[in-house]
Amino acid sequence: MSSRHLALHDPEGLLEGELPLDRSTHERLAKAVLGWTDETTLQPADLHQIALQLTGAARAVAADVRRAADQLPADHGARALADVVLDEADRRLSAAPDGTVPCAQGRARLIRALYERLDRVSVGTLGYG
Repeated sequence: MSSRHLALHDPEGLLEGELPLDRSTHERLAKAVLGWTDETTLQPADLHQIALQLTGAARAVAADVRRAADQLPADHGARALADVVLDEADRRLSAAPDGTVPCAQGRARLIRALYERLDRVSVGTLGYG
């Protein structure tokens, strides 16, 4: 059996900006993951797949935060805080996800932080742009 993959070259992230985020799904997954204990019965491969899903969601939300923050003046407080959160997100997302509960939970906490920052930056962009 063979599969076909299509790789798109999109260095400016234009396609990503056109795709709506499924926020409620991301938030429900993050909430479920944060409710786990270390004694979860999930296999490492399943945990790894969940961490990958959360990683993709975190990258997409971070891109939305960046786009919203870029609409604000450079000296706006919400933009400065967004830059701090985005720097931390870049640092945390640079590590490859693994098949552990702490990794998945770290990605879930990151998604929550990014959505909180997106909400604050989006409010700050009212009147700008």
